[in-house]
Amino acid sequence: MNLLVTGGGGFLGQALCRGLVARGHSVTSFNRGHYPELDALGVRQVRGDLADAAAVRAAAQGMDAVFHNAAKAGAWGSYESYHLANVVGTQNVIDACRAHGIGRLVYTSTPSVTHRATHPVEGGTADTVPYGEGFKAPYATTKKIAEQAVLAADSPDLATVALRPRLIWGPGDQQLLPRLAERARAGRLRFVGDGENRIDTTYIDNAAQAHFDAFAHLAPGAACAGRAYFISNGEPRTVREIVNALLAAVGAPRVEKTLPFGAAYAIGALCETAWPLLRLEGEPPMTRFLAEQLSTTHWYDMAPAQRDFGYVPKVSIAEGLQRLQASA
Repeated sequence: MNLLVTGGGGFLGQALCRGLVARGHSVTSFNRGHYPELDALGVRQVRGDLADAAAVRAAAQGMDAVFHNAAKAGAWGSYESYHLANVVGTQNVIDACRAHGIGRLVYTSTPSVTHRATHPVEGGTADTVPYGEGFKAPYATTKKIAEQAVLAADSPDLATVALRPRLIWGPGDQQLLPRLAERARAGRLRFVGDGENRIDTTYIDNAAQAHFDAFAHLAPGAACAGRAYFISNGEPRTVREIVNALLAAVGAPRVEKTLPFGAAYAIGALCETAWPLLRLEGEPPMTRFLAEQLSTTHWYDMAPAQRDFGYVPKVSIAEGLQRLQASA
């Protein structure tokens, strides 16, 4: 089967490509750059921008299904840049599927589409947790619009599903873990609030497995078609516990210091004003959205994913930490 993975060069993207190749599929990755790791897997690479409709359509030609994983992530940047990548790009993927008669689309979404300030989520599902409103970050805003477009596109000719993996980690991560370790070693890492709020996380292999499981069950009229699902390890931990476990696995020092939510929120507001005003480079250390995310309980019920496409996490947090330590 010929499969297109958008963003195959990223952390989850490479895991998807590895797994799909191992399952005997012919895989093409649509990326902005070129990745030797994908060459080593035998993955065909097509370079282009998601906002370029012609490039997306050309990459999708001859494909049987699409894993739309690419997105502009992060907590900082112009709304236009997020809109182009996440909204326009996703619509281009949907249009390409329709133009070429592609029957299945698996979309990588995010729990951030349901973010509501400091409102906690305990054991929530896509049916019980509504979409968020009044987002303070263009990432969440644009991913919500994109997810809604994907689910609305579900039809007898194009079966779609949206997966919302929460905080993916594991060997090969070049974003979350390196940043945590760097700040911990520099003594600049703090828990927002007391660090006792519980959150879900997802080991990389489990995040990829959820995509494979959903793909295997996806078809017009299937239980998962046109629906969204939270994905995680199903092992909620306090932020303090999981962060320090991750730091220990990569040989970084523990973090004990805290920052009150009010102070973090005020710092975030200040940073959001200062960065564009002073034309500072890089992402600010704190934003209001980040302060809310870090201080709030968010964990989810995996029962719908298990019921509708058989997703059961195969790698526990304990085993994942052992693998991470062995790879460090």
